[in-house]
Amino acid sequence: MIHRRLLRTSLGKRIGLSDEEWTSIGTRLPPWTGRGCRPIRGNRLCFEGMIWSARTGSQWRHLPDDYGKWNSMFRRYWRSVMTGVFDAILETLVEMVERDATAKHCGILEAQPHLE
Repeated sequence: MIHRRLLRTSLGKRIGLSDEEWTSIGTRLPPWTGRGCRPIRGNRLCFEGMIWSARTGSQWRHLPDDYGKWNSMFRRYWRSVMTGVFDAILETLVEMVERDATAKHCGILEAQPHLE
């Protein structure tokens, strides 16, 4: 199952991914190949559809058409969960956010002003 806590931690209220986030995780997703004549949507759009479903709590059937067919998206999601890819990606996103939060809070302030 999708870990909502990890999504909240890593993405906050956003549904889409930043370019930096996608660069870090995009290579972890296996290339998807279609079986029929329809072209497969890109991995980024697919992953953002998975995030949309998790963040909104909606059923897969209510997935906006922008992401593609809900059944195809669900199958891709299920395959990535069963192979452990989805959890690994979420962990990577959480690590990125924690690293950024640590960097933002690391600063050097003088404890006492210089007295002249």
